[in-house]
Formats: sequence, structure tokens, C-alpha cells
Amino acid sequence: SCKSKVAPSVDFDHSCSDSVEYLTLNFGPFETVHRWRRLPPCDEFVGARRSKHTVVAYRDAIYVFGGDNGKNMLNDLLRFDVKDCSWCRAFTTGTPPAPRYHHSAVVYGSSMFVFGGYTGDIYSNSNLKNKNDLFEYKFATGQWTEWKVEGRLVARSAHGATVYNDKLWIFAGYDGNARLNDMWTISLQDREQACWEEIEQSGEIPPSCCNFPVAVCQDKMFVFSGQSGAKITNNLFQFEFKGHMWTRIPTEHLLRGSPPPPQRRYGHTMVAFDRHLYVFGGAADNTLPNELHCYDVDSQTWEVIQASTDSEMPSGRLFHAAAVIHDAMYIFGGTVDNNVRSGEMYRFQFSCYPKCTLHEDYGKLWENRQFCDVEFILGEREEKVLGHIAIVTARCKWLRKKILQARDRQKQRSKQEGSEESEESSCQKQSSGSKRSSRGPLLLEVAIREADAQPFEVLMQFLYTDKIQYPRRGHVQDVLLIMDVYKLALSFKLSRLEQLCVQYIEASVDLQNVLSVCENADKLQLDQLKEHCLNFIVKESHFNQVIMTKEFEHLSTPLIVEIVRRKQQPPLRVYSDQPVDIGTSLVQDMKACLEGAGHEFCDIILLLDGHPRPAHKAILAARSSYFEAMFRSFMPEDGQVNISIGEMVPSTQAFESMLRYIYYGDVNMPPEDSLYLFAAPYYYGFSNNRLQAYCKQNLEMNVTVENVLQILEAADKTQALDMKKHCLHIIVHQFTKVSKLPNLRSLSQPLLLDIIDSLASHISDKQCTEMSSDI
Repeated sequence: SCKSKVAPSVDFDHSCSDSVEYLTLNFGPFETVHRWRRLPPCDEFVGARRSKHTVVAYRDAIYVFGGDNGKNMLNDLLRFDVKDCSWCRAFTTGTPPAPRYHHSAVVYGSSMFVFGGYTGDIYSNSNLKNKNDLFEYKFATGQWTEWKVEGRLVARSAHGATVYNDKLWIFAGYDGNARLNDMWTISLQDREQACWEEIEQSGEIPPSCCNFPVAVCQDKMFVFSGQSGAKITNNLFQFEFKGHMWTRIPTEHLLRGSPPPPQRRYGHTMVAFDRHLYVFGGAADNTLPNELHCYDVDSQTWEVIQASTDSEMPSGRLFHAAAVIHDAMYIFGGTVDNNVRSGEMYRFQFSCYPKCTLHEDYGKLWENRQFCDVEFILGEREEKVLGHIAIVTARCKWLRKKILQARDRQKQRSKQEGSEESEESSCQKQSSGSKRSSRGPLLLEVAIREADAQPFEVLMQFLYTDKIQYPRRGHVQDVLLIMDVYKLALSFKLSRLEQLCVQYIEASVDLQNVLSVCENADKLQLDQLKEHCLNFIVKESHFNQVIMTKEFEHLSTPLIVEIVRRKQQPPLRVYSDQPVDIGTSLVQDMKACLEGAGHEFCDIILLLDGHPRPAHKAILAARSSYFEAMFRSFMPEDGQVNISIGEMVPSTQAFESMLRYIYYGDVNMPPEDSLYLFAAPYYYGFSNNRLQAYCKQNLEMNVTVENVLQILEAADKTQALDMKKHCLHIIVHQFTKVSKLPNLRSLSQPLLLDIIDSLASHISDKQCTEMSSDI
């Protein structure tokens, strides 16, 4: 049996033969995705329960250092073997760090480095002392050594620490009097040459804070929430190591209806796995929540992970510690209800699915402008922007109407010129565009006088990706551009884009640009944004600064009057119970397109075993390098493409599952479809092996008595020999139930013979003797 795993990480090898003769699927045992498991707690004779400690992962073990047990500070080192699930005291020699808590610990090479923290008597604040010492523990020898380092790094505790590019990075923390937000680094390569260096940070530096975690993902360091006095927020900040630049990732722009970020908190943990950050626990406004929040670094979205039904959930806690080994997170200790220290160890199983590339693939189609079939002529200057009818009509009803009107006008012109076309030819050429572009396909010209090119291009980017580029902080022109986009979104009735623009602009309004934004909102009659600006201006902390600027002197008199009146008599707040219309997403619109809404814009016929299925070239090309190459180089003249996966023709049901994946990224399908589609990512050149990973897990988890015969047929057809063997094993051992299934009678003769052979092999000689005696 294979080692414990789930959501298999299958190597994606494009050199694999298109015609896969057989598939190798190793079965169980496997760990359920998103399952919490309570592991053996730390025995009292090994080590005390604790909080404010550190944990690090090295090979197949978790190492726990320091912390406090509620009475005393600790400096023992414990080891938990994740394979054996056993605890022991780690072997140590030399002089360890003094007992401490709120220190940091990281792994570099084959050593653990412990920095800073509090030492002293936890019952006497006057005896507490912050440290800035640095200790190394070598895992191979158990040797503790203190590094004597030059530099003037301020002693601190409750800080953030990580390793990147052979250096230890220390950020913020508490120095005994105040919270900090400075950053220091030291090379861990050469002990003799080591020296602390302060980093000059730029950008939106997080406020001074302590008791926060840091995590490194995709060459960036992330900081989430923490204790910042009156400034405590639930902001997520990212730090780019190369440019030493901080960026605040705004939470304000998240659309209502999508999961919010976690509450502001401190004493929580955050770890990185794959392209995600996982936040657990902490104290959130006097509560101890135990939800696990996940942030996707690529899509910049939060979600709450739903634990599997058989999970043993940890209770809420703070000042615990977490580390990642392989594809699981381990959480140890912490302070739980009633200030009790915990000695529990929990394991959480991550999911390892490759990311969904739907938005990215459509975004590349927009950027490359390949296979365009519509040309929008914009504004009085008649600037031109290319696009794809299939995607634009799926996402925007207003533009869909414009495109249909342009098609009708073109047909009328064609009739008047006496060049009639058949309906079939008209469909395949997609609307008989009025001119041919330099890239080849016919283009339909659509005039839109209401829009200028720059905001329209931002709107188009949204149609393809569900995103718009966040305005650069402090750049008024960026904010004004998004206001023009907002005006278009109102005209085109794109509710989702409206909300996105409003929240982006509101998040970008500051003391430097608020008057420009307010004036523009007044001119464009954008009442919601104007209201936000007026409320921002009349805030007690803003008003004097705003009215003393030169920009205020140049405002129109009516607007100055309105600001003064708003300051003197703020309007009563009116709360509406009406739900906000957040519109439809890219996934929802492309799903509707596949299910029939986009049928009249189809321009290619896919033939499955001779049966036609209309589709859209641009969408197929965006998601599949196979179709992209075909349509670019050797597009069939009759507009029809035969569908197979290598030499195998999938079932109609499996083919529809593949189209759902192509159009809107859906991976839900019956297990038998998964067998047909297992090799599809290789053959069709999808961006990654996400579909294959889901197919494999679907087969591992969902072969049942009820569907085993359908999967047996698919396995036989696809020559998935080990899956066929697996199905026959289930059929033999559950034959009493399988024999009553109606599908059994419709199996082919060879498969029925295979079942009989398997039954014969299963029946023992003793059973044969008993049967013959009965006869």
C-alpha cells in the first residue's frame, strides 16, 4: 500500500504519450482532506503543558522549546515524532537559552535558531527582561551554542521571525516599553562574520505591533493582525524581500457575499502551504475562535475551511504554535478557556490540489488578443479595442444587446448588397464581421459612443478575469480612472463591477486625494462615492487638514457650501434592509453560457462519436493548448473537430464533465467520468494537472457497490488495469448486492466472463467441496 496521502500530487509530464495504454492508480490508505486529528498529548513526565512557546519542524519531527506552564518559564526542548506519534525529551548538550517565552525559533539547514523573548519571574513584572540573544541548536549533535553578534538590535519579545535567502529576518515586537515596527536581518551562513543589519523599509509599513505570526509564501513575507493598541486591525500585509517594500492587501474591496477575512486578533498562528496561508486561533475581541481561515495568495481571497465530518476539532486557544510537515499542519499547546495551559497536539490534513487557472487562462486570452472576433469602436475619437464575442456576451447583457444589433445591421447590409449567406455559414463565421483583421478572422464592428478606450479596457479586463487592478495608493489619476470605470459599470448594469469599483475607491480615498475624488464624483453624479467623500472630509481628525489645503480653495462654491453644511449638521444615517446586488461571477456566467445562454454565438462544432456539440473557439483555445494550436495553425475547413482522448472516445457524460471543466473550472463528476478524463490534461494541454488530481481522488474515495459496474466498464474501455482489478475485487466480495443491480444484465459478454473468472478464483477448494456435497 502507498504512504498516507490525499488529493494526490501527480507529476505533470507533458512528454507523456498522448495514447495512454494503462493508468496506474495506487489505492489507500489515505487521509481525508481537511480532517483534524487529535494526536497523543505530551505526557507530564516528558514535559509540561505550555503556551507562548515555539515549535519548528525538522524532517519527520516537531521540536517544542520554552514557553510557560502558568507558573514558571521553561527552557526544555521536546521532540514529537510524527510517524510514531510519540513524545520524548530531545537530546541536548551545552548551555541552552535561559527560560523564556514570546521568543522566536526558525530552522536553517540542520539547525534551529532561537532569538529573543522574555526572561525572568512571570509573577514579577519588574523582574521581566527582554533579550536579543541568538542561540543555535544542531539537530545532529544536540549541541546548544550562543552566537556572539555585533550590532545594536533592540531586545524584544512577541516579534515575528523567518528565514529567507540564508538570512534570519526579525520584524516588530515589544521592547518592554513600546511596540515596534523595525526590521533587522543577519546572515546565518558564517557565524564568525555575522552582524545585525537594520533594513530600510518602504511602502505601507504595518503599524507597530506584537503577538502576530509571519509566514513566507511565493518569495514574500506576510503579517496578519496582532496587538497594535488602538490601531489593531485585521489587515494582511506583504513584504517583498527583494525591494524591501510593504504592501497592505486591502480587505475593504472584498465583495459582499464572498467570505470576509478573519476578525482582528492576536496570539494566533499562520503557516504557509502551497499557495495558501492558514490562520488559526488567537484572541479575537474577547473570544477564542477555532475556525481555520485560508487565504489564497493568487486570488487574494479568504475562506473558512470546512472541516471533514470525522474531525476531532481543537478548541479555541491563543499563544499556541504551529508548523508544517509534508502536507499537514501540526498545532501544539496554547492557552485555552479559564487560562488553562494545553499539552495537546493536533494534526490538520491540507488539500494538495493544483490551483484553478480559469481566471488566469481567460486573462491571457484578453492580453494576447488572439482569436478576436469583435472590434469595439469607442467614444468620439473612435479608438478601437478588440475582444471575444463568446466571453463578452456571456458576461454583459448590455454589450450582448449591442453585438446582436451590430450583427443584424451587418445582415441587412449583406442583403442589400445581394450577398446572401446560409444560416449555417453565418453561424460558423460568427456574424460575418464587417472587416478582416490582420490576424485573420472576420471582425464584427460595434460602436459604443458612451465609453472611452482606457476605462473600457479596464472593464474588459474585469469581464475576462473578475478583477480590476488595484489603484496605486496616493495616485489620484488611478482613482479617477476607476471612477470612470464605475460610471461605465452603472451604464452597462454590471453590478459586480459597480461594487468592486466603489469598494476600491473608498479604500483608496485619503487626505491627499479626497477633494479630487469628491469633485469628480460630483461632476459624474456618482452619489454614493460623493457621500463617502463628504463623510470622510468632515471627520474630526480630517476636517482641519482638508480645509487648509490649496485644493479646498479651488473647489466650486456649491461643493464648499455642501461640505460646511455637512460639518455643521450631519445627515441622519439611514440603514437599508435591502440586500446588495453583487451580480454574477465569471464562473456563474460561463456556466450559463455552456448551459445554453451562449448557444447563438457558437462558432465550432465538436463531434463526439458522430454526435455534434456546438462550442466556442475562443473559450476552448483559452483553456487548452491543443485547441489553441489547432485553431491557430490547421483549423478544419468545415468547422468540425472530432473529439477523443488519445485513441479513446469518452462517454457523452464524461465529455460534458470535461466541457464543464473547460468553461468554468468545475471538477465535480461521477467517478466513472474520472477514469475517462484522467489522461485529458496531458492530451488537451490544460494549464496544470488539477483535473487529474481531482479524478484520482474521486476514484480513490467514491467507488461503491452502487456505481462499481459503471466504473468497471469505464476502466475496461480506458485500459485502467488496476482500477478494473479493484472493481472486480469489490464485485466479488459484495456479489450478493451487486447481483441485484439492473446494470449487471447490460454488461458486455467479455466483462461478464471477467466477473465469473474472478468469482471462480475467489471460491476456495473447501467451498467447492461443500457446494458439490450439497449437489
